[in-house]
Order: sequence, then structure tokens, then C-alpha cells
Amino acid sequence: MTRPTVRLTMAQAVARFLTRQMTVIEGETVPIFGGVFAIFGHGNVAGIGEALHGVRGEITTYRAQNEQGMANAAVAFAKASFRRRFMACTTSIGPGALNMVTSAALAHANRLPVLLLPGDVFANRLPDPVLQQVEDFGDGTVSATDCFRPVSRYFDRITRPEQIVPALRRAMQVLTDPAECGPVTLALCQDVQAEAFDYPQSFFEEKVWLPRRARPDEAELAAAVDLLRAARKPIVVAGGGVLYSGASAALARFAEGLGLPVTETHGGKSSLPHSHPLNMGAIGVTGSSASNERAAEADLVLAVGTRLADFTTGSWALFRDAGLKIVGLNVQPFDAGKHDGAPLVCDARVGLEALGQALSGHRVDAAWTARAQEGKARWMEAANAAIAPTNAALPSDAQVIGAVHRARNGPDTVLVCAAGGLPGELHKLWQAEAPGGYHMEYGFSTMGYEVAGGLGVKLARPEADIVVMVGDGSYMMLNSEIASSIMAGARFTIVLLDNAGYACINRLQMECGGANFNNMLADTHHVELPRIDFAAHARSMGAHALKVASIAELEQALRETKYEPRTTVIVIDTDHLATTTAGGHWWDVAVPQVSQRPAVERARAAYDKARAFQRLG
Repeated sequence: MTRPTVRLTMAQAVARFLTRQMTVIEGETVPIFGGVFAIFGHGNVAGIGEALHGVRGEITTYRAQNEQGMANAAVAFAKASFRRRFMACTTSIGPGALNMVTSAALAHANRLPVLLLPGDVFANRLPDPVLQQVEDFGDGTVSATDCFRPVSRYFDRITRPEQIVPALRRAMQVLTDPAECGPVTLALCQDVQAEAFDYPQSFFEEKVWLPRRARPDEAELAAAVDLLRAARKPIVVAGGGVLYSGASAALARFAEGLGLPVTETHGGKSSLPHSHPLNMGAIGVTGSSASNERAAEADLVLAVGTRLADFTTGSWALFRDAGLKIVGLNVQPFDAGKHDGAPLVCDARVGLEALGQALSGHRVDAAWTARAQEGKARWMEAANAAIAPTNAALPSDAQVIGAVHRARNGPDTVLVCAAGGLPGELHKLWQAEAPGGYHMEYGFSTMGYEVAGGLGVKLARPEADIVVMVGDGSYMMLNSEIASSIMAGARFTIVLLDNAGYACINRLQMECGGANFNNMLADTHHVELPRIDFAAHARSMGAHALKVASIAELEQALRETKYEPRTTVIVIDTDHLATTTAGGHWWDVAVPQVSQRPAVERARAAYDKARAFQRLG
């Protein structure tokens, strides 16, 4: 029997396939692809470009300004959608493609789905070397897109039009699988994009993708239950997997049932409302004293949906109990078994519900719970003091956070940030009450993510009030998607803190005994220091922009511009040295063993002392 077919170019098959993939959100069947970001060049304009034009009524193509920026926005869209929906990005070959490699690594580190469709060289090789082709003297198969291999969960190069059928099917499996989830790269040879093939019509039938909820293995569950029953001072470390699983309510019930203190990673912050009495807040290098004091004493850590990265574990020097046990509740076995943890491989919501049922009636010592709550009360006194308004000529980052919190932190607010000193202050001080209200890209700590991330979050959650906080250094790296936000009608607010340099790394440099060098603008080699008018720069891209001179003016501006119809940029000068000294923990940044500078020798002595607490395995 001959199956019905339809003759399409490979690029047309890709475009049509994307429009047929669906999911279900709150009972409504919706397209799983939220759109396609595209910057066209010779490697994709005639193929994918023409194909996307043909389906423009079924899927939106967004014109971006920078390939890394658009891919960052696509990753932010997936994160804000809790991995239930995602986007595709297409570029030409060469520099356009390679601009997305950083974003691929960002998505890979954060376990976030994005479909990358870079153009590639001619499969037939007749015109080689083509414009922007990378030639390897010893391997004729090498292309620039090979750079995506180590930062893609699945990579394929399409050299024949029929190869796109198994490649796209595999791509969807990876993009929608909670355990495998991450970036997929399909490198599309530019001649093959234009080649036709008789594709089976069944390939374009509508398909609904739903998240898999893996149940725990009975033996692993029993072992985890035994460990939790035996623990005297257990804590929970909530990671991003709690949010992606929709497990916030299950976590609250579980913690309340056992009286367990809950701590939050950057990715897991907002898993519980900040006001929840068992939420100790941030843990680790940028953690609260409430969380870190409990972590130092804990004899068991239930790590839910977290990679247990160094900022969470204080470079594995935070947990001081010699007999510490770890239960790794995670959909990915690689993460579940880290540091000799007892793995509980399953969905976060299902796993917490199973643990809660098996431990029904069991509670930890009431004194442990009470100490945790007393520690939180002490921490909140310190945190509130840090964000309180002052009349300082140059306010601290914490004081700016306080102004944003007072003026704009509501039930529909999403705070977006990524790199520099702000993540540490926000992790400690931002008080998120709703899941997803804190959107931090700290798995890869990508400078330049913030503005593009704000665009992606707004596209995912158009009803939300998106507030981006960004430093001048990160803004300078990548800001052009302000123009894209104007084009898309996706308004959000940017609070730009200008401290005249890379202040976060300058402080780290000083802590390691280093001299002030090449971080703050004033400490760089220069003939003349730049005088950057950030407000004027933002206005030139179509934004509403203003500069304020005080915390009071900032609060007023934030309130007045909440409903401004365009993206708004509010600039404020800040103190590059002031940080919140309360909370926090040591972080392993290696200090030179030998130096002629006494400051470095002192820093090395402190470093060696701190390393004595690090755990191995």
C-alpha cells in the first residue's frame, strides 16, 4: 500500500512540522512552539526563510537584532513556561550560527529546551569553500556547527532531505523529556533546505506532547524513607526541578507534614512562598543565615530537582556533619546520584507525594523546626535592614532591590536577572511569593542574558509585570533586544544599576588579595574614560528611559511607569563596593600559592583554612 505523501522542500517540512506540535496547558490544547526567532543570512534566507513565510499565519517569526540575544530570549521563554513550551531559532552559517553557542551552553547547563536551526555548508560540496565556511585541513566533514556538539543534548546535521523526519522526531523527544531536556541543534545544510522530497502526510499530523511523570523505584523509595526516618536534623534543598514539575504545593505539604526546613537554590527560589514559615530562603554562597546555619548542622539533605552546584553547596564546604546523608530526588540519574547520594529517580511532585505518604505521622524533632523558624526571624531582621531606604548619594544594590520590592513586587511580578553582583543580593533579599516570580539565570551566569531574558519572559507571560535588574557591565554586553521588545510590543521594565565597571569581580579580586585592576573603568588602561548616557542610549532604540538620582526617585519612577506602553529603562548610579554582609558562605576561587604581595599571601592563608571543610565524595 502506498502511503499518502506531500512534496515539500526540507525547510518547508520543518516549518510545517513545527506548527503541528501541541501541548496542553490548564486544560487547553496550545502550540508547543511559542514562535521562531530568526536572523536571515545567505545560509537560511532562501530555505527556512521562505518556508517560515509560508506558515506565517500559523506560527510567529520574530526578527531579532543579535543571534545570542534571540537565543537567550528563547531560553528565557522556556524557563518562564516551566519547560512546557519552547521556541526555535534559525540563523545563517558561520558567525550567525556561532553566536548561538553561548546560549546553547546556557540551556544545556540549566536543562532548558530550545530548538536551534543554524544553516550549514553545502552538502554537495560543489561550491566549497562557501562564504563563512570553516575549513579543516585534515577533516572534510568539519563545519562551524560542530561547536554545538558538546552543548547540545541532541545534535544532527541534515545532509539529505529525508533525514529531517527522524531528526525532528528525536528532537521533540529530547525537548519534552524531563530527564533529557535541553538544547537540540539541527544543522541544516543550505542546499538541502531547498531540496524537495515526498514526505508522508502522517509526519504532519497534529501531535500532543505531555510531560512524563516518572514514578520512583520501590527499593529507592524505601531506602529514602528509611534515611529520612533516621535523620535528626534533615533539610530540603529545593531546586528548579520543583518548579518545572509544578511541585510547589506538594513541597509545602511535605515540609509541613514533617516540620522540615526548606532552603532554595537560585533555580528553585519561589518554590515556596517567601512568607511560608518553613522557607529559610536562599542557601549557599549567596544564602541566608537561616538556611546556611541549618545546612551546617544537617545530617541529611533531601535535594529535590537540583544539580547541587558549587554556589548551592558552598563549594562542598557548607555541610559540616561528618555523617551527612544525601537523598537525590531528581528525574535525571546523573544529578540524583551526585556525591554518593542515595538516588530517588522520579518526578519531583510524584516523589514528594510518595515520600509524604510513606512518612505519614512522622515528624522531626520539634526543637529542630523551632530553631529553624527562630533563625529565619533573625535573618529577616538583617535582610530588612539591608533593603531599607537611605539618603546615600550612591545607594547599594540591596537598597535598589528594596525600592523595586516596595514599588513593584506584586502577585504578578517576575524579577529577571542573571550575572554580576545582583544575583547574590537578589538570592538573599528578593521576596518572591508566587512560583516563577524569581527568574534567575545562574546555572551558566551569562552576562548579557538579562535584557533578552526579559523579552523571552514577557512573550511567555504577557499578563505579568516583568522587571529586569541589570548592571552596566552586563547591559553593555548585550542590550539590542530592547529594540526587539519594541517591535514585538512586549513591554517590560529595566532597572539599570550603573557602578562604572565590573564591580562584582572587582570585589572578588580584592577578596583574593588582588590589586584593583582592569575591572572598574577607572582601573583600566585608558586614554579617556567613557561617559555613557544609558538613558539616551535606550531612548535611541525606542524605549521610554530616564535617570533617577535617589532611592525615593527610583520608587516614584517605578510606580509611575508600571503601565507605560513601551519598554522602560530606569538608570541609577550605585556604590560599587557596598554589599550585604549578612548571610553568605565561602566560595572556592583559587588564590595563588606564591606571591610577592602580602595581601595575596593573607588571602591564601584564609583560603587554605576554608578548604579544610570541603568534602570529597
